[in-house]
Amino acid sequence: MQSCKSYFFDKAEALGIDIHMIPGNHDTYFKNTNKVNSPELLLAQYDNVTIYPEVTELTFDERKILFVPWICSENYDDTMRVLKETDAEAVFGHFEFSGFQMYKGVTNDHGSDISPFSRFELVCSGHYHHRSRTDNILYLGNPYEITWSDYEDPRGFNIYDTYDHSVEFLQNPYTIFHKFHFDDTDPSFRSLLDDFDYSSINNSCVKVIVVSKNDFAYFDAFIDNLYQCNLIELKILEDFSEFEDDAVGEVEVNLEDTMTLLNDYVDNVATDLDRDKLKSVLRTLYVEAQSEA
Repeated sequence: MQSCKSYFFDKAEALGIDIHMIPGNHDTYFKNTNKVNSPELLLAQYDNVTIYPEVTELTFDERKILFVPWICSENYDDTMRVLKETDAEAVFGHFEFSGFQMYKGVTNDHGSDISPFSRFELVCSGHYHHRSRTDNILYLGNPYEITWSDYEDPRGFNIYDTYDHSVEFLQNPYTIFHKFHFDDTDPSFRSLLDDFDYSSINNSCVKVIVVSKNDFAYFDAFIDNLYQCNLIELKILEDFSEFEDDAVGEVEVNLEDTMTLLNDYVDNVATDLDRDKLKSVLRTLYVEAQSEA
């Protein structure tokens, strides 16, 4: 909080920037009311910050905008009434709509219905990490990465134009999550490492997914370079299933390990694609999936 005040709220105050905020679900202490919320408790010292714990209609440059905080049992009826009565063109809120992606590739199959919001030209929402748009509903996404679920999913901030009703997305160039698919049999990977700027991953989180490791000295040198980057986290994911007792079984049962099954499938499937590349992709996914089990 001290850092946040220093790099954001103090600077905004010094520049005379008005900040209008709504509490989200992680800002409220109780589930049934927004009355106890962290923004009001922690930012009261700033005269330029206004928090709206209840649904509020504001006007900017003659454009009416409805601010809708996290909807709970206490404010539900009032929120639904205002949504029906307002003539605002845009809605800014913190909504948990059904059918949208929470993270890239992960759709939320529960949540509220979007029908009460269908008559608005634009509905901008926080809550979900992934940026997406369906018709008039725009999930703005996170301004920066938070978890591994945000990996390779563009982050940034948005500028809403009160005159032409447009939203401009400015992508954050900084990332903290990085992956290496280590394969010392692939010349392109070796070339990548030879030219790689390790300073670009300082103070970040790194996963090394071992696809193929034959040159142990080369691998150890690579890991040593990573350790010099003052990483927050380093995870090395490697498939050791062939050494596990439960992967061997009795000889007469003739059990096959997962990678053998996958390789056999690729060998027998009808395709014009490069089979070796398919096997490499499947092995990469398999090794990474083991870490999530």
